[in-house]
Amino acid sequence: MTHYARFAGFYDQIMGDRSADIERIRDYIKRYRPAASSLLELGCGTGAVLAGLVADLSVTGVDRSEEMLAVAARSVPAARLVHADVTSFSLGTRFDVVICVFDTLNHLPSLEAWRAMFERVHEHLADDGLFFFDVNTTGRLRRLWQGPAFAADFGQNTMIMDVLPGVRGESGVGELSMWTVRIFERIADDMFRLHQERIPELGVPLATIRDALAASFDLLEEAELDGGPVSDESGRVFFAYRRRQP
Repeated sequence: MTHYARFAGFYDQIMGDRSADIERIRDYIKRYRPAASSLLELGCGTGAVLAGLVADLSVTGVDRSEEMLAVAARSVPAARLVHADVTSFSLGTRFDVVICVFDTLNHLPSLEAWRAMFERVHEHLADDGLFFFDVNTTGRLRRLWQGPAFAADFGQNTMIMDVLPGVRGESGVGELSMWTVRIFERIADDMFRLHQERIPELGVPLATIRDALAASFDLLEEAELDGGPVSDESGRVFFAYRRRQP
């Protein structure tokens, strides 16, 4: 799983507004646990999502990247931030809501790692607590392989990003895609500093994801990013689950 060491300082400028994801989370909470008071985000990155939720909830974020957490500490000073692996952390407390959004789950390289994270979620959720996450589907990742590299200017800087096929997932389940992000930071009129990050993403069939959660969680809702039918050919798919009591 990437640490986003070179990407952290530019991440929010490149990724843009996260308000749609924040509103979706708020809507899920309003519908399924309106009295929620605490939330844990796994792979919180720069804290952009936590910043949109901290006014209503006590928020905690976990991330492996010290560089991303340093940005989050400045943007969400009220959050508790923990430097840890999302597959093996232990916080000694439980939360009303756990989220893992913006395709963070895809960064885990094997189905075993996904299952380990789901176990940590179960351990850290209150009884009947909510778990929200999203994934890039196998179909979307394959389509990105076939497209041209994406280039964009932000401020005085330029980003070039492409997605290429990798190999089978470490467990033989799913397909690994490799995102290559090159950021050309302008340091003078005609001089640039290159920052490069390689970011693997594992595409896992939706049925496999549902099966991995079936023993400990109840599915409340699933939705496609643009409101279409949910399938492995969708774009980003959002899931809402509830922790099943013993």
